[in-house]
Amino acid sequence: MRVVIQRVSQASVRIDGQLKSSIDEGLLVLLGIEEADTQNDIDFLVKKIINLRIFDDENGIMNYSIRDINGELLCVSQFTLYASTKKGNRPSYVRAAKPEFSIPLYEKFCAEMSKALQKEIQTGVFGADMQVELTNEGPVTISIDSKIKE
Repeated sequence: MRVVIQRVSQASVRIDGQLKSSIDEGLLVLLGIEEADTQNDIDFLVKKIINLRIFDDENGIMNYSIRDINGELLCVSQFTLYASTKKGNRPSYVRAAKPEFSIPLYEKFCAEMSKALQKEIQTGVFGADMQVELTNEGPVTISIDSKIKE
């Protein structure tokens, strides 16, 4: 699994012009899934994201996690995180998992994230053409691949 995490003051998802989800201060998590992903990848990323200290404390130092600030979380599926641009100019997405595999993992990831945060998280709609709007604070953007645990 791959995630791109953005610290936001607000983020939202619209589908066909209709607001689907929105959050205030917290994290926007873009999630890519490949066929090799398992529950271990979910466990690793949930723990890492929940404890990532990227919110400012009273001294302006990134010392607080999303839990510490009681922040919100919006998770959006994004198969393009597995784009390969090695050959030509048109990206290949062969490493991205097919929907029949990735939808259950996406739903499980969101459920586990909600459980870890002890609150409902917001989501996009898997496979939909979504418009994602955000205000990235900092800016702080971090990418993590669950297969690279360094």
